[in-house]
Amino acid sequence: MFDYSIDSPDSPTCRLVLAHGAGAGKSSEFMEHISALLVAAGIEVVRFNFVYMQTIEQTGKRRPPEKAGVLLQHFAGLLDHLEHQLPALPLWLGGKSMGGRMATMLLDQTSAQGAVAYGYPFHPPGKPDKLRTEHLVQPGKPVHIFQGERDPFGIPEEVNHYGLHSKVTLHWLEDGDHSLKPRKKSGYDYHQHLQRTADDTARVLGTGTVP
Repeated sequence: MFDYSIDSPDSPTCRLVLAHGAGAGKSSEFMEHISALLVAAGIEVVRFNFVYMQTIEQTGKRRPPEKAGVLLQHFAGLLDHLEHQLPALPLWLGGKSMGGRMATMLLDQTSAQGAVAYGYPFHPPGKPDKLRTEHLVQPGKPVHIFQGERDPFGIPEEVNHYGLHSKVTLHWLEDGDHSLKPRKKSGYDYHQHLQRTADDTARVLGTGTVP
């Protein structure tokens, strides 16, 4: 039922359970790259596939994600499973795009200390009025969102007017797209963006804030 991978340093300081985006699973380039950088920073990372993605990988046929309630139920079930299978560590939730949204929605119902989201889908591309921010304007545990300045799911000029709760901290990546990748002409480097994201994530998970 649960399909997950554990990437861990020798002496992890905490555990991050990381959910994938809508279109690519736990073994996507982004998920593997950010996981490797986080492990190098001392974080144990658990990457997992939602059930629909397990079916995609088994059949080779594309299909849409399940409804949010089904995704959240699977996420919560995995956390319960891991609690009984792995040694105790300070817990954080996280995810790429859709997975980050699910992590932030589930957060306050878990024992996790907070959540991190990489490329949060504030709204569908081209539909800025269809916001997915209801839970982000309410009080709760810390949420850190790492967002590219060119992300079609939410750019600074839009997000700055959402009235997000003070628990939500935005970390903007210069000229980054939905995967935080900048254009070559921008003068910024993708690996440096991901390294900075991993370093800041490690500080967040260690202290709850970034200096």
